[in-house]
Amino acid sequence: MATPQLLQVPGLQYLVYDYLAETTMAILARARAKDPALGYATDFVQAVMTPHLQAIHARGIKVIANAGGLNPEGCRDALLQVAEKQGIALRVAVVTGDDLMPQMGTLQAQGLRTTADAQLPERPLSANAYVGARGIAQSLGAGADVVITGRCVDSAVVLGALVHEFGWSWEDWDRLSAGTLAGHLIECGAQATGGLFTDWQDVPDWANIGYPVIDVAPDGSLELSKPEGTGGLIHPGAVAEQILYEVGDPAQYLMPDVCCDWRHVQVERTGIGTVKVSGARGLHAPTHYKANATWQDGWQLQLMMAIRGIDAPLKAERTAQALLARSRLLMTQQGFSDYSETCIELLGGESHYGPHAQAHTAREVVLRIAVRHAQAKALGVLQRECASSGTSMGPGTRSSFSGRADIQPVIKLCSFLVPKSQVRLQMQLGDGVQDASDLAVPPTANAHPVYSHAPAIPETTTASDEPLQDSRLIDLAWARSGDKGDDENIGVIARHARAWVWLRSQLQADQVQAYFSHLVQGPVLRYEVPGLQALNFVLHQALGGGGVCSLRSDPLGKSFAQMLLDMPLRVPASVLTNPATGDTP
Repeated sequence: MATPQLLQVPGLQYLVYDYLAETTMAILARARAKDPALGYATDFVQAVMTPHLQAIHARGIKVIANAGGLNPEGCRDALLQVAEKQGIALRVAVVTGDDLMPQMGTLQAQGLRTTADAQLPERPLSANAYVGARGIAQSLGAGADVVITGRCVDSAVVLGALVHEFGWSWEDWDRLSAGTLAGHLIECGAQATGGLFTDWQDVPDWANIGYPVIDVAPDGSLELSKPEGTGGLIHPGAVAEQILYEVGDPAQYLMPDVCCDWRHVQVERTGIGTVKVSGARGLHAPTHYKANATWQDGWQLQLMMAIRGIDAPLKAERTAQALLARSRLLMTQQGFSDYSETCIELLGGESHYGPHAQAHTAREVVLRIAVRHAQAKALGVLQRECASSGTSMGPGTRSSFSGRADIQPVIKLCSFLVPKSQVRLQMQLGDGVQDASDLAVPPTANAHPVYSHAPAIPETTTASDEPLQDSRLIDLAWARSGDKGDDENIGVIARHARAWVWLRSQLQADQVQAYFSHLVQGPVLRYEVPGLQALNFVLHQALGGGGVCSLRSDPLGKSFAQMLLDMPLRVPASVLTNPATGDTP
């Protein structure tokens, strides 16, 4: 949907596509394990480029995508086959070298450890450095029509184009930060144009939601819009939500090409369908790449069944306990150990809300049981026995939605830091190969890797004699949440200046930690973002492992902001009054 829509934009120069996330890399690792020719985003070739390649090529639009995943050359070869069939002489460059699998033995021998201070996995399925935009800019400079990369960071597909177009220096930190922000804004597509917006009721025509278009100035400031006649919404609040999405410490958002400081970024409405974003600052790039490795660690099974009728939640809970007890007994009789982990959720019964669940009697819930074990055969016991719930347990039970559930391998992920000097990147276009490595060394003061969590800004409190009224956080703020591994990021943006003053003094990290104590095991840090009148909270060890490592139904933490917005507050009436000065955050 996005590509034909964006092709209608006059003067469009680049189409950029971001396909990769931690979960995606794990999926691609599974695919490559089954077929070495796979491991890339096949949709990029089949669904995006094949039907639109003629129009893209005729208009001279450049395409940049990290769709190469674990196999950029395979992605390139598949695209070139499509181009040949369509009679198009397409110049496709690939940027490689992020794949660290050939070096894992050396890195292990060097004693390199993960960011959690654990050993690197002995039998990794994949290992990739999160590289920057240099190879992309180099490819465009060499005349590529399409650039395909492996695991570059999401925003690099935009930053590479901007460095090429404007000739920015790789030491112009403010512009590199601004270009990274431009990429960050649009890397999740319609999340910048009303998708996932807190005030979702105000966003029209989801079915035809407009995808973001950015017009970037030489100084790095940009104007964000969407194609004419499309749905969605260009709103400063929605844009601010996306700016804080998954950034951690906004004063030190570490990217391969720059350390970003977005505390003073501002979003300004410039028209009915446009906003201006400016104010990004940057610091020296780190000397190390962040890298991720995946490995298989056992097996898991997820079951879902519908349970309806009187006391449906009670029936569902009893069903879950009975199935686990029965399967454990049979597993013991067959010589298997107990489950290594279990998770029971009643979807529709607010089980994720813990102590904040609203009291009500649901007559329809979905029971979700997830279990994990070192041996796939052990999970076969519950896989078979779950059918018994439809005939031997509570009335109104449908024991499955779509037949027998599959037993899946558990693909775990760890992060580590690798010196840039040990990652040799290459850009290949046709028969030509060029070195694209980042060997620049920052000043001594920044010579050590700084992939760590900076301390939160000290918190303050204020007192007021004004009478208080009952409200919820959503009355004062917009919010959006997302994951970074097992950590959760919640950006909270004040709706207006009075709300910002109150939230800055009253919404503290310890309150957020207490509110999510049933889900969060680690500390909670708070960061102030005065340019957006916002607070960014980072909740450590919040997602049960996160991504494919988690048994939860929300392993990516998308619901955390929605839960926090429901937090009850006692607020002065003057703070609840929204001034008639517009909706700028």
